[in-house]
Amino acid sequence: MKIRVSTLLFIFVLCLSARAAMCKELANVQGFLTSLVKKVPPRQDRAMTGSEFAAHVSGMDRDERERAIETELTEGNFPEFLKRLKPVRFAHRFEDGKTKTATVFTMPDYLSVGSDRDYLLTPMNLHTAIETAIRLGFILPTKKIVDAIYRQSDVRCAPEPMPAGPEMRSTAYYVKHNQKIKKQLVALSCVPGALVSGHKKDVVLTNRLITSHGKIAIYGWHRPSGIPIQPLSTIHGANYADYSHGIRLVSDIVLIDDEPWSMYDVLEDPKLASVVSDEGTMPGVRQFINLQHEQPAQRTHLSARR
Repeated sequence: MKIRVSTLLFIFVLCLSARAAMCKELANVQGFLTSLVKKVPPRQDRAMTGSEFAAHVSGMDRDERERAIETELTEGNFPEFLKRLKPVRFAHRFEDGKTKTATVFTMPDYLSVGSDRDYLLTPMNLHTAIETAIRLGFILPTKKIVDAIYRQSDVRCAPEPMPAGPEMRSTAYYVKHNQKIKKQLVALSCVPGALVSGHKKDVVLTNRLITSHGKIAIYGWHRPSGIPIQPLSTIHGANYADYSHGIRLVSDIVLIDDEPWSMYDVLEDPKLASVVSDEGTMPGVRQFINLQHEQPAQRTHLSARR
């Protein structure tokens, strides 16, 4: 059966229109993802690699190391693949039967200093983590977000605990654990930029921090069964960090039913907080984070006065 030229032209035009619409949609998505990392500086060509950074901080005390970590990260010295954010989607059904969906955009791995090929995963205390997150345009995850990230990860590592003791907080332990994780990632054929989890505990946001200042909250390190080694804990002070901790940043913009919201507004909203937090609303979370952000400046100011 012959097809008229006019019919073929009509089909061709339809295909072009569909392709144009698809390209426009992809451009919109890419533009949105780019906007989420707009505060992240480009990594400089002469920036230290992970190995060089490990050697650089090996003789520092913990406070000096924290400052060095913050400086490198806020100047953009971390792998490029961390900028390729991954969407993590989940839904919450309310008592009235209505459902809200959330899409959180997360870094595919924990923060690290260095290049794509040579990086060092860098645990850090709460003050450093929050300061870094704010300056890069991100926020710490909640326990519920951590669980969702684990469930939807492309690659799930098995935890690699090391002997407990004072050395847990040393740079040497950071380096050794980093080597163990990289070896496991190679064995799992993990490509840079894949959403990966299971290899660190997360530093998280929780109402416990808001009601009891001066603490750090850790959670996670999921076993292959999906059960975390570390239940939510605030036993350590805010200045504590050890090799098992990881700082996973999520964008401070979240999509609720495909509409952009500030994560702060969602966490403080009585109707929406349960979508991203299994603790419900977190009143005062913005104030709490701003306080952590202001403390380093206050300490510097007081030191200058003395």
